[in-house]
Amino acid sequence: MNTIEHRLMELEAKVAFQDETIEVLNDEIKVHQQLLAKMKRQTELLAEKIKESQSSSSMMSEAPEPPPPHY
Repeated sequence: MNTIEHRLMELEAKVAFQDETIEVLNDEIKVHQQLLAKMKRQTELLAEKIKESQSSSSMMSEAPEPPPPHY
């Protein structure tokens, strides 16, 4: 086998390895994107709950509180 053929085979092997690596990394990115989307949705839900609790507590605090029964 001459040098050009040997070098060509080495390059083909490297390209095949790089293709496999790219595929693995792409799969990993997909998993991370799904996790990120899930975490983003959870954060949005928590923000909504906080806003709701703040608005309901502010509504309660606007009305004067009746005195305790022992007065």
